[in-house]
Amino acid sequence: MYTRDELNTLFQKFLPKDAIVAAVEELSAFECDALTAYKQLPQIVLFPETVEQVQKILRFCYQNKIHVVSRGAGTSLSGGALPLAEGVLLSLAKFNRILKIDADNRTASVQAGVRNLAISQAASKYGLYYAPDPSSQIACTIGGNVAENAGGVHCLKYGLTTHNILELKVVTVEGEFLTIGSQGLDSSGYDLLALLTGSEGLLAVILEVTVKLLPKPDAVQVILAGFDSVVQAGSAVAAIIAANVTPSGLEMMDNYAIRAAEEFAHAGYPVDAAAILICELDGASDEVAEESNTVLEILKSYNILELQISKTEEQCLLIWSGRKGAFPAIGRIAPDYYCMDGTIPRKYLAPVLEYISNLSAEYNLKVANVFHAGDGNLHPLILYDANIPGELEKTEKFGAKILEMCVKVGGSITGEHGVGVEKINQMCLQFNTLELEQFHRIKHAFDSLGLLNPGKAIPTLHRCAELGAMHVHNGELPFPDIERF
Repeated sequence: MYTRDELNTLFQKFLPKDAIVAAVEELSAFECDALTAYKQLPQIVLFPETVEQVQKILRFCYQNKIHVVSRGAGTSLSGGALPLAEGVLLSLAKFNRILKIDADNRTASVQAGVRNLAISQAASKYGLYYAPDPSSQIACTIGGNVAENAGGVHCLKYGLTTHNILELKVVTVEGEFLTIGSQGLDSSGYDLLALLTGSEGLLAVILEVTVKLLPKPDAVQVILAGFDSVVQAGSAVAAIIAANVTPSGLEMMDNYAIRAAEEFAHAGYPVDAAAILICELDGASDEVAEESNTVLEILKSYNILELQISKTEEQCLLIWSGRKGAFPAIGRIAPDYYCMDGTIPRKYLAPVLEYISNLSAEYNLKVANVFHAGDGNLHPLILYDANIPGELEKTEKFGAKILEMCVKVGGSITGEHGVGVEKINQMCLQFNTLELEQFHRIKHAFDSLGLLNPGKAIPTLHRCAELGAMHVHNGELPFPDIERF
């Protein structure tokens, strides 16, 4: 194994000095991603800016059996970009160019380090935009979005990253340059594009992405409704979907999140409401008007405390500002928070939120719920103080219980944040031995030495055995109160 100084010398043979970070005092800036509970100082950080440099780095690492973790903006909330003490952290920050906007075919070809929001900004002059919009879109990169299959508040209608990309250009661990997918509507052979999307850096290093662009809608209307109970808000979500209305966004926040967001963004939220729904409708003007009437009829059939209907773009942005700023808003009122990410069938929203509330009392930790209600993607924010001994461990146990319940009711341990290091133990609950073995076979086909992002996303069977974890799906773990769900 090479020392840090030895690696620095060796990489300088084909990289400029300013593309290498090896000083310990500078490496601390890369010790974690947005899951700050986990930290590890990398051995060395590299900043290539050409495909050829990436190929040389990976070939060198492959020949010398050196681990590689690729990193975008470091906004992962699951520890997906957590570095290794012995290995290379490969930053794609310099791959930040928008290569082409093809307005006629409604596509954009961009390098992996381009920010999510920058794509829509570049396409705006053509009347186009890129639909997936994670809350971190001002900072997160498209390469990281592909690696985690990111979503956002508009994924209910427009889908996740996997539904909005056409082609990837990647480099394998052996330094081979591959084009996955095509810029046409379809490509032959196995759907490797879907396989690479959400692979969390385990299969290849993504350097370029061709995304689909959509025309800006003719009309957009945002409706905010305040409810006196979370159960009523959850029932309203189900009623809206049952009415064959597909909002572009359908978000829910509980009272704790409402108060924090209002104090932060001053969006005009009803702070006495137990929950709010934010429903955005977009499309042709007549279509939006018709769907808006349907949604308003549904909402008025419940005991709503307040109703806000946007009339201007500024009002739309104001209503969304609180939801978009919810995470930093929570960060202002707690020393630390643990952002969970799990998905459940919509019909279980109310009982699962009640279950989380009971866990909050049991663990004596406050929870703010902010989530994509339309597709059942939960984001409970568990508030804790890392300076209190044992509180992080207690928080992690609390979060694990939430994820177990998500699987219990037929959902998933992740919706858009990925598995990373955060949820790797819960993978043992969601998938059985044969399924995990198949994941390992796929990993081996791309990376036979296991050099890319090791220890993330896919647990070893030995790890699952040590945990004593058993696969659960639709009701195998004994939760005493599950029957009433």
